[in-house]
Amino acid sequence: MRIDIITIFPKMFDAVFGESIIKRAQEKSKVKIYIHNLREYSLDKHRKVDDRPFGGGSGMVMRPEPVFRAVESILSDLSRRAKTKVILLSPQGQRLDQGIAQRLAKLKHIILICGHYEGVDERVRRYLVDEEISIGDYILTGGELPAMVLVDCVVRLIPGVLGDKNSLNFESFQDSLLEYPQYTRPARFRDMCVPKVLLSGDHKKIAAWRRTQAVRITQEKRPDLLKNKKEV
Repeated sequence: MRIDIITIFPKMFDAVFGESIIKRAQEKSKVKIYIHNLREYSLDKHRKVDDRPFGGGSGMVMRPEPVFRAVESILSDLSRRAKTKVILLSPQGQRLDQGIAQRLAKLKHIILICGHYEGVDERVRRYLVDEEISIGDYILTGGELPAMVLVDCVVRLIPGVLGDKNSLNFESFQDSLLEYPQYTRPARFRDMCVPKVLLSGDHKKIAAWRRTQAVRITQEKRPDLLKNKKEV
């Protein structure tokens, strides 16, 4: 997979993408991530990428030219536009969930546009972007943090990225359930004991216990997930 990120703060990504699973995924050539400084595509001599909104109002709006130029420059290196999904990180977008992450993980190429200021020119949204994604109903300074969240969420789903091929089958939000309780050694700690079933070695009983616990936890903490599951 190839991921291109368009941003006015390229250095923000260094620490996150240079550590842990994303770093290893790049080292194994499972994903190639390119960070593009939007200011390099500005036609302004001062490399400005924003301007005052038509009709008045507070704040600044990201200009369309640099964004279009950045996306077109990236696409010029590719053979077919149909292989690429252009995504705007925006509060107006569909909320990111595991289903969206799984869908995106099957793609060969995505371009992420990090919005900023009071937003982007509407022509970017209408004529350039394929879809908009939000990570939650709250306001952030820009789209950089949402882009990092989306990349982390997607990259770990790429086959071969995680060491244990079965680990993805037992995570929260798989099958619309939260994850079951996890325990490790010691089996007894300060009079707090691990459930006996986990020490039994009976894999069928362990699987049944985990399923029951996952349903219980989901009912207690996120009953909306079970409701959504029934509606599908």
